[in-house]
Amino acid sequence: MQKQNDYDNKRKKTLRWGYLFATVALCVFVMFLARIVILQNTNVQEIKDDYINNNYRTATLKAARGNLYASDGSILATTVMRYDIYLDFKTIKDTVYSNNIGALTDSLSKMFGKSRADFRKRFDEQKKNKNQYYSLVKGLDFDQYDRIRKFPIFKRGKNKGGFIVDRNYKRELATSEIGSGTIGIDNGVAKAGLEGAFSKYLTGIDGSRLEQRVNSSQWKPIDYWKVNEPVDGQDVYTTLDLRIQDIAHSALQKQLINFEAKHGTVIVMEVETGKVRAMVNLRRDDEGNYVDAYNYAIKDNIEPGSTFKVVSLLAAMDDGFIDENTTVDVGNGVWVYAKQRISDGHGGGTYDISDVLAKSSNVGTAKLITKYYADKPEIFLDHLRRWKLFDKMDIELPGITKPNNLTPKHKKWNAAALASIGYGYGTNINILQLATFYNGVANHGKMVKPLFIDKIMQNGKVTFEAQTQVMVKKMASEKALKMMTDALTKAVEKGTGRSIFTPNLKMAGKTGTARFEYWLPGPMKYRASFAGFYPADSPKYTCYVMISEPNTAKGFYGGTVSAPVFKEIAGKTFLKTPQNVEKEMLVDKKVNLNKMVEPNVKVAVNNKQMPNVVGLIGKNVIPQLENLGYRVDYKGVGRITEQFPLEGTTISKNQRIYLSLQN
Repeated sequence: MQKQNDYDNKRKKTLRWGYLFATVALCVFVMFLARIVILQNTNVQEIKDDYINNNYRTATLKAARGNLYASDGSILATTVMRYDIYLDFKTIKDTVYSNNIGALTDSLSKMFGKSRADFRKRFDEQKKNKNQYYSLVKGLDFDQYDRIRKFPIFKRGKNKGGFIVDRNYKRELATSEIGSGTIGIDNGVAKAGLEGAFSKYLTGIDGSRLEQRVNSSQWKPIDYWKVNEPVDGQDVYTTLDLRIQDIAHSALQKQLINFEAKHGTVIVMEVETGKVRAMVNLRRDDEGNYVDAYNYAIKDNIEPGSTFKVVSLLAAMDDGFIDENTTVDVGNGVWVYAKQRISDGHGGGTYDISDVLAKSSNVGTAKLITKYYADKPEIFLDHLRRWKLFDKMDIELPGITKPNNLTPKHKKWNAAALASIGYGYGTNINILQLATFYNGVANHGKMVKPLFIDKIMQNGKVTFEAQTQVMVKKMASEKALKMMTDALTKAVEKGTGRSIFTPNLKMAGKTGTARFEYWLPGPMKYRASFAGFYPADSPKYTCYVMISEPNTAKGFYGGTVSAPVFKEIAGKTFLKTPQNVEKEMLVDKKVNLNKMVEPNVKVAVNNKQMPNVVGLIGKNVIPQLENLGYRVDYKGVGRITEQFPLEGTTISKNQRIYLSLQN
């Protein structure tokens, strides 16, 4: 009986403790559930704001902008890698630091030219404070980065040596012959030039990575978690021919210096395709140097002067009003029409139609245009509309102007307006549009759109290839076009352009000497122009040259100032085509033609071993390596001078390969 009572007491005691434990556990569970409910419904955002958002953030990894190339594969603008170095002193063990700090500061002193004591003082302070993201140096190129990462302590890497690398991209121009005015920019705010025109192709897709707060102003990247790699932009091959660009640049610059001019422009177009092979814009800066900083070819409307006579007279030729037998009496070279005095700078008498162009007669042009169109000016202006001279050109480059032409509906129109338009006043148009018109005449009446893009490539594959676009199928009759070509050829052989005549290269063209701001007091300002094509009997290129505000004491006529630039470009352009032109025209020390022909050597990665690519042309090698699945970072232009990894090193897919290039 006693044993039964002891058993009952123990059982009751055990049950009490069991109930107590269950009750406590239930209370804890209820509290836990309540806490979860509270967290889910009330404090999630607060905790996220207080901790996660304050200590972690998602940062953008900028995609590398695609390369901008000339048509022959020469790089015009490229994105180069720059390296910022940070140090995590908390990661570096005290023994590693104390045993190697002397050697490290010695290496840094030799590299950056600062005293060892200066580095030691700073590092000791940062080590004491356990700084996890100390900025050591920014903007290193690959050679500098490759050197510094091998220094004592740093060579242990991020986890043991506290060596943190942040890679950034920088846009650099790769040639001096094409400046910022032509290549342009896209800085996210403003777009200009080739960079702005093709930005949608050049711009890649940005990636992202997580960063952790180090202190109130610094964030450290977390490279092992949630890294979304960027996708680099596509490569754009422009129509610019670097050799022709260089020729045009040199010829224009020389003439600007000779005549102390304010600025100048050259456009060279390929007749059949409309591809712009050269576009040079140079202006004098405050220090007297000529720089490419503004695109006058597309952004400025000008009164062209006598180069517009080709437009006016082709309209009359096409309408059948004038032919080879047409003559006009220019008298003594002065004519008053509708109370407006019109004068010539070259002689007088009776001219045939070729003489009107060859001698650039204002009087002759005005008399012919007013004779046939004074009562019906819209018929004349309809020719200009059909030739797209009223329309803003639809080209890739941003900032092109729309022509501004007087019409009978304009309040400034008067009886003399048509005469003025005939010889190039009262109409404002950009130089590219005029060059396109001349190119149409050279192309047997087929006016094609100016092209600035040749193709687009990504990872070595062509994703887009530009095609010639026809703006006007037939500008005028075959008879009118032949008559105009003959007249322009005569203008070079016997007229205002005779100073550039050579029997060995047949050229057709028209001089232009236009006054501007003539309504203002002070010395007269001039624009000297020459527009034409060559060879005249089988045109290959159209060229328009304009030089603004030459020193009038030295000369200001188109035949004197601008025509020699045209001649030099024409002669040197045909350097690779057998032409018996003068030897002095062929001197071109800037261009090494041997560099333009390079066999494309096949690159292979055998047994995962890095091949030797030193000495090869970068533009041939880089696409091949990328097609094989490797990521290539490079700097410079030309042949490969250094590579990393070295030949024979085992490499894996998606590994980065670093190349240094130099001409």
